[in-house]
Amino acid sequence: MNYREEALQRTEKEIVAEKAATLGRAGECLEAALRAAAELHDALQEAPDGDTREDARERYRQARVRALEARRILMIQREAIGLRNHRLVDQQFPEPPRLDG
Repeated sequence: MNYREEALQRTEKEIVAEKAATLGRAGECLEAALRAAAELHDALQEAPDGDTREDARERYRQARVRALEARRILMIQREAIGLRNHRLVDQQFPEPPRLDG
């Protein structure tokens, strides 16, 4: 194998490693966002009526938006490396529940 072929293989390995690392970071961000949304959803369920409950609803809504954005980013990263079926993402990282009303 000549120098050019070796250099190309090293570069290709680096690209694959970076794709994997980027996908991993996107998954970690999504896990954190889903965890935060779940905690705020639980807090909302326990919040008393009134301003405290409305504040909790708003914090949950914002956390849900962040989780949905993190989920979208993970899906984009998956598509960028050729993974088009997102059924596993749907199963492993379900969307946080919508609020009624």
